[in-house]
Amino acid sequence: MSAATADERLAPVSVVRRLLGRPELGAVVGAAAVFVFFSFAADSFLRASSLSTVLYSASTIGIMAVPVALLMIGGEFDLSAGVMVTSSALISSMFSYQMTANVWVGVAVSLAVTLALGFFNGFMLTRTKLPSFIITLGTFLMLTGLNLGFTKLISGSVSTKTIADMEGFPSAKALFASQWTVGGVTLKVTILWWFALVALATWILLRTRAGNWIFAVGGASDAARAVGVPVVKTRIGLYMGVALCAWISGQHILFSFDVVQSGEGVGNEFLYIIAAVIGGCLMTGGYGSAIGSAVGAFIFGMTSNGIVYAQWNPDWFKFFLGAMLLLATLLNHWVRKRAEATT
Repeated sequence: MSAATADERLAPVSVVRRLLGRPELGAVVGAAAVFVFFSFAADSFLRASSLSTVLYSASTIGIMAVPVALLMIGGEFDLSAGVMVTSSALISSMFSYQMTANVWVGVAVSLAVTLALGFFNGFMLTRTKLPSFIITLGTFLMLTGLNLGFTKLISGSVSTKTIADMEGFPSAKALFASQWTVGGVTLKVTILWWFALVALATWILLRTRAGNWIFAVGGASDAARAVGVPVVKTRIGLYMGVALCAWISGQHILFSFDVVQSGEGVGNEFLYIIAAVIGGCLMTGGYGSAIGSAVGAFIFGMTSNGIVYAQWNPDWFKFFLGAMLLLATLLNHWVRKRAEATT
């Protein structure tokens, strides 16, 4: 018997087998179905301007869904991700306004503080051994209170003062909130941020040692630790990745609208998790992809805007979102079982 015959790893793998092994397969099928459905249900859905709006909505969720997906692959959650976005915007705005400094100083301070919040989540998780649900729920509640309390204390209201006339604002706006027109269609810079983050996260997961660590920590942390995987550093790094993307999203909100409402962001953490789950991430960790999270965010963008274009009652949006979550989870479970059966 030849070595090629004896080793199953050298046997050719069929296209169907490779597709079934992709975690985002179910999300791609679901996205195609949603796209076709709204193409018939809403006449304006296929217009270029409508698709640009869908992409923008998807990008605002997708920027955060990428690191949340990596965190879920690593077996953890972050319930503070939504309010952390608002916190980063508030810090930039209030620091710049109160210190009458260049807005880039506020942006830099915000980056440092937001990364520290991510480090805090990861550090507390690894030191206390408490579930990430409890740790990040505590952070969520604290940030919610701090956002409102400090904003009212410093600004005297629930929103920040405008910083549109401050030095550095135009250049910061160009980086975080610019837009350009292509063929009469307006596209936002968040779409580029989203695509870049998806590409970077995919490269990390599939082409680097850190990607192997993330899958190993999410699949079996004790076994990963036994073979030398730096479990603590990996988890802290994942939480800091969520914080970095929260900073990017927060700066986009600030430089898009000049002011920030302190109560924004509450509940958005569930949208990020939903996008990741629809994209193929397992709640138990060790399985998923960044591309899948992007497809999940795209489904969110199509649904939220498709309902408007179809002139339906937007109150039904949460129903469709919940239904898609259940269907996507069932489909992903079925696809994974089929993939395991063919190996």
